[in-house]
Amino acid sequence: MANLHLSSNQAFASKLLLLLSALPLTLALFAFILQWRGGGVLNDPASRYSPHNKFEFPGMGGESSSGSSPPFNNLLHSSNSDCSELLSHGASVSFPYFRDWKFNFNADLKPKICITTSTSAGLEQILPWIYYHKVVGVTTFFLFVEGKAASSNVSAILETIPGVKVVYRTRELEEQQAGSRIWNETWLSSFFYKPCNYELFVKQSLNMEMAIVMARDAGSDWIIHLDTDELLHPAGAREYSLRQLLSDVPGNVDMVIFPNYESSVERDDIKEPFSEVSMFKKNYDHLPKDIYFGMYKEATRGNPNYFLTYGNGKSAARVQDHLRPNGAHRWHNYMKTPNEIKLDEAAVLHYTYPKFSDLTSRRDRCGCKPTKEDVKRCFMLDFDRAAIVQGLRESGVFSSVIMSAQTTLSKEKFLSSVESSNSSRTDKSNVLSMRKFGRSEDSQATARKALEIADASHVIAVPPLSPPGMDELQVEV
Repeated sequence: MANLHLSSNQAFASKLLLLLSALPLTLALFAFILQWRGGGVLNDPASRYSPHNKFEFPGMGGESSSGSSPPFNNLLHSSNSDCSELLSHGASVSFPYFRDWKFNFNADLKPKICITTSTSAGLEQILPWIYYHKVVGVTTFFLFVEGKAASSNVSAILETIPGVKVVYRTRELEEQQAGSRIWNETWLSSFFYKPCNYELFVKQSLNMEMAIVMARDAGSDWIIHLDTDELLHPAGAREYSLRQLLSDVPGNVDMVIFPNYESSVERDDIKEPFSEVSMFKKNYDHLPKDIYFGMYKEATRGNPNYFLTYGNGKSAARVQDHLRPNGAHRWHNYMKTPNEIKLDEAAVLHYTYPKFSDLTSRRDRCGCKPTKEDVKRCFMLDFDRAAIVQGLRESGVFSSVIMSAQTTLSKEKFLSSVESSNSSRTDKSNVLSMRKFGRSEDSQATARKALEIADASHVIAVPPLSPPGMDELQVEV
């Protein structure tokens, strides 16, 4: 009997040891399977497009064919800031959830939301922007691309993302837009035949007009115009969801206004704004007046306005008959005045000039002369004008013109040198982009004639507007 009991104990001990030995092996195998599936080896778009088959998102690694530009991956991890290390999870890509990003939105999910944008940015900005908005509920994106965004290595990747429609700025597109309805109306006319920001504003409006038709064809319920340096922040909803936020909007509301917040850059070595910038100035509409004006000087820090750029927000419009854009910030309707509401908590997070290169690239893209008059003709907002004038002077454009003037007393030669310096920049830009924005005297005359006979009741396009300043407080008092 004792032997039987001893044998039973030995058998139990053997089974226990076997179980304890098998358990770590089972857990290790399970962990391996999870890691293998998480790596996205089979369906990872990074492995599909990366030239070195590394686990990195497309466009974020490897040198260009010319070898002139450093690998973007180096930029991702070159920051010495401890905060940056925390935000970017050490040596990993800051947006690791790009892998296998498939959003199986059911056809019956309501409301369907689309975003339209006009962009020349690269993948490092567009991809996290798309992903974020997919997470919060946007189903469709209409990307009107030019510049870097229209290059083959960028657009080829964008076209593979479900729900993304890429529209190129071709001659055919411009000819189609030249015959559009809004091109022959008065509400946008004050922005015609002007360079730089004004030209972009007109392009955005024309693209928005086309996007409305595309949104209707896609079955979208709401359409939003947004830049790729802006993220929608759906605060105030029961869950962090833009779809939830807009589903709670009453049915009689045609337009929802999102006040914008402007980023306050904490460092001068920002590489990835969406993950590294976390401080924002609240919009005037979301602050008590006494706090806004009481802290105005501290908040502006010597800049012309409370915000460096615009302060009148962006808007979402319900897709319906007779909808039209009203500039890049608002929508309108040909048959009625839209019923609009302004949200108390939700906002547009505007990542304004987080990198110095953002400002210099705008300066170089516009090709303005180094004078206050010409910069005023190119830019709409005070900070842009002041910064661009200063930048032109420091870049050597201003000094080269002055040197030219000092070597000759001829006024004609002096002005010629200015024009030459300016044209050397603009010649490198896309010729098509300026084709119908002021180079034809005949088209200008035709447009002026149309303006004379058009209905003056049209609402003028809403431009980017600065937030209230101290002078407005004095007027109220």
